[in-house]
Amino acid sequence: MSTKKPSPTHKSLRSACTSRTPWAVLQLIIFVSLLVAMSTAHELQLKDDSLTAWDAYLQTANSHASSQTPFLWVDQMPERLQRVRAGEILVSPVGERVPKPVPSGLIHDWIGVAFIPGATIEDILFVVRDYGNYKSYYKPTVVDSGLLSSAANCENYSIRVVNKEAVAHTALDMEYETCYFKVAENRWYSITHSTSVREIRHYGQVDEQELAPDRGSGYIWRLYSIARFEQRDGGTYVEVEGIGLSRDIPAAVRWFVNPIVRRVSRNSLLISLEQTRKAVRLTENAGKNAKSPTPAEN
Repeated sequence: MSTKKPSPTHKSLRSACTSRTPWAVLQLIIFVSLLVAMSTAHELQLKDDSLTAWDAYLQTANSHASSQTPFLWVDQMPERLQRVRAGEILVSPVGERVPKPVPSGLIHDWIGVAFIPGATIEDILFVVRDYGNYKSYYKPTVVDSGLLSSAANCENYSIRVVNKEAVAHTALDMEYETCYFKVAENRWYSITHSTSVREIRHYGQVDEQELAPDRGSGYIWRLYSIARFEQRDGGTYVEVEGIGLSRDIPAAVRWFVNPIVRRVSRNSLLISLEQTRKAVRLTENAGKNAKSPTPAEN
């Protein structure tokens, strides 16, 4: 797996603020591990009708995102903004029925927002593009990551996540593309989608097996996210809508599993935002003592 060692200085990353944010897709990774233990062990294949429903759902989600007013979801209700400004991380399902059943699958759609006092957008982008330290920022789920390529305002990268809670250890090798857009000096947004998902069964064991794309347990088929960043009020708001496609839950246990999936998915997004906030504080402190970069480092 490709890895890229980040620049040792905060300043150099500030100067390259065209940014990479793979972190925006991680918030849906942890909760789906529950589906592995709850599901049957035989290998599944992603169905065409599931993909058709997924594409239709994303079209609607993108349409809503492009027309969203105000820019941040948190600004739609004063009470939300007050709670977030006070330090709370808010997480909410998007829509009345989450997870949403589709043919042979489920769509999970959640939105979360955090406020980081004193932080700039550059501070946030420093963390979310720091691939080499993901295993520290987002442990224990992320074990490796790296930049694959970049062009204009888009980057392609790889992430390996490990699920140690299932009956047999499972890992996912995933590739993503993230594209960044600057709306104003104090506003950015990004769109991220998975381009490849490969399941590794019995990860770290002698019978480790890497499966073909779109085959496996089906606890993650696709991931998509829309992230928004706005700097104001003496800090920066970080807001992420994370959308995932997974296999369906057997009807016999759906009544029991669905509430658990909702609870775990909410907590996973909350933890991811909290880990990002802590990482920003960590890198801010490190940046104060870092030396100025050389031209080659920049």
